[in-house]
Amino acid sequence: MVLAAGEGRRLRPLTAHLPKALCPVGNVPLLDRALDRVSALGFDTPATVAVNACYLGDQVVRHVGGRAALSVEPGDPLGTSGGVANLRNWIDGRGVLVGNADAYLAAPGAPPGPDIAALLAGWDGTTVRLLGQPVDGPPRPGDFGRYRFAGFSLLPWARVRDLPVEPAELVRTVWRPAEAAGELEVVEFSGRYLDTGTPADYLAANLHAAGGGSLVDPTAEVTGELRAAVVGAGAVVRGTLHRCVVWPGGLVRADEHLTDAVRVGAGLTVPAPAVPASGR
Repeated sequence: MVLAAGEGRRLRPLTAHLPKALCPVGNVPLLDRALDRVSALGFDTPATVAVNACYLGDQVVRHVGGRAALSVEPGDPLGTSGGVANLRNWIDGRGVLVGNADAYLAAPGAPPGPDIAALLAGWDGTTVRLLGQPVDGPPRPGDFGRYRFAGFSLLPWARVRDLPVEPAELVRTVWRPAEAAGELEVVEFSGRYLDTGTPADYLAANLHAAGGGSLVDPTAEVTGELRAAVVGAGAVVRGTLHRCVVWPGGLVRADEHLTDAVRVGAGLTVPAPAVPASGR
């Protein structure tokens, strides 16, 4: 199951235009990155992969099409736990791999899918598993020992079966109870992980996807100067970009010089100042 229902409030005003799951990273919508990753693990039909939708859900539904089963949540999003519970009849006795659509992962030497295959390897169907990235320094409240959650978890049916269909988060309803019972395993992910939840992390994910240089869609028109930038389809860049993302159809005029920012359309510029590395 790929979680794509959230509003992405910390990314506003970007998410006033697109749900967070459809924001492009490296010119690929985050949701497509997640679906491609689980497809490479064999979850590639509506019988084996589902997506939930709520905020700007019509956009998510249209984007997914027939690639996955769809769970459209009425009203406000149900959260990660309620979203899983709402798909109980579809899960129907199976264990479930749950991934956040907004998780950006990249592992050197391993393509998407195989890069998280260790999460599934040898699983006996009884424990809760989390993908975790090792972190240095003192643990934060949300950490699991020396690991920080890295976007994917594996849940046994016994932990899903009785979840209530109400707004709640898996960390409270499943992960911490499993940890207290000695039934939580953390599988290490040694690559790069970002949750893309803030403009700074969203920009960092884009620049990482560009490999330290610039990534320009073939349909974009660029006559200005690029220094570490991602430029989307149909965008026009006549000015200067340094550590920037220009969304599809965006415009940067000749007299504009943007740094650490995301440009949407012809006039929306969202600052994305770099933050100190946090071990992610």
